[in-house]
Amino acid sequence: MSPDTGKVETQPMDPVTLAVLKGRLEQIADEMDATLFRSAFNPIIAEAHDASHGLYHAETGETLVQGKSGLPVFVGAMSFAVKAVIDRAAKAGGVSQGDVYIFNDPYEGGTHLSDFKLVRPFFRDGKLFCYLASVGHWHDVGGNVPGNYNPVATECFQEGMLIPPVKLYDKGEFRPDIVEILKSNSRLPGSLYGDLNGQINALELGDQRLNALLDDYGAETVAQGLAELKARAGQLMRSFIADLPDGTYSADDFLDNDGITDSPLQIGLDIRIEGDRMMLDFARTSPACAGPVNISRSTAIASCYVALKHVFRDVPANAGVLEPIDFNIPIESLLSVSAPKPVGGYTETILRVIDVIFVALSQAAPDMVNGCAYGTINALSLAGHRADGRRWVMFSFFGGGHGGNPEGDGLNHGNAPISTATIPPLEILEAAYPVQFTQWALRPDSGGPGTQRGGNGAIYEIKLLEKNADVFLFGERGKYAPPGVLDGESAAFNKFTYEQDDGPHEPPMVSKMVGIKLTTGQKVRLETPGGGGYGSPLQRDPDLVAEDVRLGYVTSAAARDRYACIVDESGELDRPGTIVLRQEVASQ
Repeated sequence: MSPDTGKVETQPMDPVTLAVLKGRLEQIADEMDATLFRSAFNPIIAEAHDASHGLYHAETGETLVQGKSGLPVFVGAMSFAVKAVIDRAAKAGGVSQGDVYIFNDPYEGGTHLSDFKLVRPFFRDGKLFCYLASVGHWHDVGGNVPGNYNPVATECFQEGMLIPPVKLYDKGEFRPDIVEILKSNSRLPGSLYGDLNGQINALELGDQRLNALLDDYGAETVAQGLAELKARAGQLMRSFIADLPDGTYSADDFLDNDGITDSPLQIGLDIRIEGDRMMLDFARTSPACAGPVNISRSTAIASCYVALKHVFRDVPANAGVLEPIDFNIPIESLLSVSAPKPVGGYTETILRVIDVIFVALSQAAPDMVNGCAYGTINALSLAGHRADGRRWVMFSFFGGGHGGNPEGDGLNHGNAPISTATIPPLEILEAAYPVQFTQWALRPDSGGPGTQRGGNGAIYEIKLLEKNADVFLFGERGKYAPPGVLDGESAAFNKFTYEQDDGPHEPPMVSKMVGIKLTTGQKVRLETPGGGGYGSPLQRDPDLVAEDVRLGYVTSAAARDRYACIVDESGELDRPGTIVLRQEVASQ
C-alpha cells in the first residue's frame, strides 16, 4: 500500500503512536546517513557530511522523511530526483523489486554534477510502498578541473560527466558496466567506487529497517502516519503564514559575477502574503548567464524550502512545508535553466536566494528572522601529482559567520545555512594531502555590527608541500557583503589571495579564478565573511562590545567606529565617554 499524501480519510491516529512512528521513520533515515558517513572514501562525505537520505512517495516522489544529519537542501531537490526516476521507469514499463537507479542529472534532479543520486523502490508484499534515496557529493566526476567546481565553465560538459537515470541494479542484478563507465570518467576512481558502495549499503540498511518497522506496525498504519505527518506540516505552515500581516515584502541581492563576465547578477524577490498562502515571486531576477552560477528550477525550490524552514523551525521536514507556497520563477532566469547551461556553482546562488528570503521576511516577521550568513562556500581545490606519480586532489569548502538573530549573536565560523554539514578538520586534510595549514583562525571585525552582532568569519592560510599544484577558487561575496536586517549592518567582504614568485596576487574577478599555479612553499589565503547584524549597533550593550574586544572578535577601532563605544585595546570600557559619543552619533 502506498502512503497517501492527500487528505486523510481514516480516523486520526493517536498522538503517541504518531510520535513513535515519526521517531522510528526519522531513525531509519538517520541510520542511512550514518552508514554512508562511516564508509565513504572522500572527506566531503565522510567528514563534511555532504550527503542525505530519505523516504519518498511512491507516486509523486514527494519527501516523506529525511534524516537530520544530511543536507536540508536535498529535501526539496531529491523529491524532483525521485520523480525523474518514476517518470523514466513509467516509460519502460515500471519499476521492479531489486531495481536501483543512479544518476546525477542536475536539470532533472537538482543541484550539480558532483551529487550522485541512488533511488531504490521499496516493495512490501509485492506492492510498491515508497522509494528510498541516497545522494552524496563525489570527490571528482571528470570535467575541466579537479573537484568539478569549474568557475569558468560555459556549458555543463565542462563541469563533469552527466549521467541520466539508468539502472545500477536491474531486478537485483548488479550492472558492473555502469560502474566501469563511472570510474573511467573520474580522476579518483577508487574514491568514487568507495562512495558508491557506501550509498548502496545505506539503501540496503534502509530497506531492512523499513521492513522491520512494517513488521511491527503494518503497512496501513505506517502509510497513515506518513500521510498525517505531511498533513500536519501543511496545516502548521498555513497557520504560521496566516499569523503574518498581508502585504508584499521585497528584497534584492547580487552575485559578484558569473566567472565569465565581471558584471553583477540580481536576485530579486517579492513575497506576497495573502491569508494562509505565500507567493515567492522571482520575476525581477537576472536572466540566465554564461557562467556556472545558474540553477535549475528544482534547485531553486529546494533553496526556498531551506530558507522557510530556517524561519518556521517547528514545521516537520516533509513535502507539507511547501503546500501553501506558490512560486513564480521565470524559465529564462538564472534560477530555472536547462541543459547545457552550467550549474556547477549552484551553492553560491541558492545561498543568495536564502538571503533575499531572510531580508524580505524581516519586514513581515522581525522576531523570526536573522541577519544573512556569510553567503559562500568558497569551493577551493589544490591538485597535483606526488613524487611517486600518484594523483592527489584536495577539494574542500570553508566556513564563515552566521547572522545575528533575535536571541543572540551569530555563530562564529559556522557552515553554510544550506546544510548541517561540518567543515573538514584541518588534521584530516593535512593527513590526506601534501598541504600545511599555517593559519586557521577567526577573522576580527568580519561580523556585521548590530544589536546582536553577526558571527565572525575565518582566516585560512594553506601552504603547498609538494613540488607543484594547480589551484582554483569558486566563491562569492567579494563585492556584495552579507547584509544585516532591521538596521543591522553588513559583514566583511570575502577576500582571496595567492602567492607567486613576485608576491601576493588577487583574482581579477575577486571571488573566482582557475589556472593558479603554486610551487613548493607558496600559499593561498582565504579571509571569509562574517554574518550580517540584527538591529542597530547603537543599541548593543556597551558591556558586550567591551567583551567582544577582550575576546578579539572586534578591534578597539571598530568598537568606536561601528558601535560608538570607547574601549581600549585591553577591553576596558570608557562608559562616560561612550554615552557622550553615542549621543553625538544619534544626533547626526
